[in-house]
Amino acid sequence: MSDRDTTSGPPTVMLVHGAFADGSSWRGVIERLNARGVPVVAPANPLRGLSFDSAYIASVLDQTPGLVIAVGHSYGGAVISSAATHADNVVGLVFVAAFAPDKGERLGEVTATSKDAVLGAALVPLHHPSAAGAGAAVEFTIDPAKFHDAFAADLSEDEAAVMAATQRPVAELAFSEAAGAPAWKHLPSWAVVATGDKAAGTDITRSMAERAGASITEVDASHVVMVSQPEAVTDVIFQAIAVTASNGDQSWAEAFFEAYITD
Repeated sequence: MSDRDTTSGPPTVMLVHGAFADGSSWRGVIERLNARGVPVVAPANPLRGLSFDSAYIASVLDQTPGLVIAVGHSYGGAVISSAATHADNVVGLVFVAAFAPDKGERLGEVTATSKDAVLGAALVPLHHPSAAGAGAAVEFTIDPAKFHDAFAADLSEDEAAVMAATQRPVAELAFSEAAGAPAWKHLPSWAVVATGDKAAGTDITRSMAERAGASITEVDASHVVMVSQPEAVTDVIFQAIAVTASNGDQSWAEAFFEAYITD
């Protein structure tokens, strides 16, 4: 853990979005963190492959001063776990309806075993130019007609339609690359498990969170729980802040809740 003086305020919360989304999916969480004076940043996840995306987020972590709580949604969970492995300023991880793979696991193979996920049947393969002119590579979007049911069932049809129209494609490499060493093996972790998650699969996210030793909060929500229930997600982030930033000092944690959580 960093030697930074944590009594001056809470760590920065870094919110990393998942596939088919962007930083705006964290809007409700950002508003609540801002209202309590908690520093927050939501960088753009490139969605070009697990190794590339993890390296990019690691570079953002490296340029973020002070302590950081890394929060990842869906595929973003795999990204933060890999990116934080060598980041000495990350003090905790929060997985939000997220993957937390172990070394060598491939998300495409893992999700294929889910009894809850239906996203695979909703994906549409497209092509994009690969690096250095090596030809076309595969990326995926979600069929707009299936977006609401598979991804955002607890949002209104209109809200889901906007998300479907603005979704960002994710490269096939995000699902086929093997995960590296995970940071959850040495960092405290929390997890929000959405019980109606038909994208990542509730069974997968729950089992991964249990394996990671995460403190689990279950929420009756779809895959986009941070959109439909930002209060529940923010509460878990506050728990992570209070525990990690206090350096084990219970009085600091109590002071944090008094200053930043209570009205």
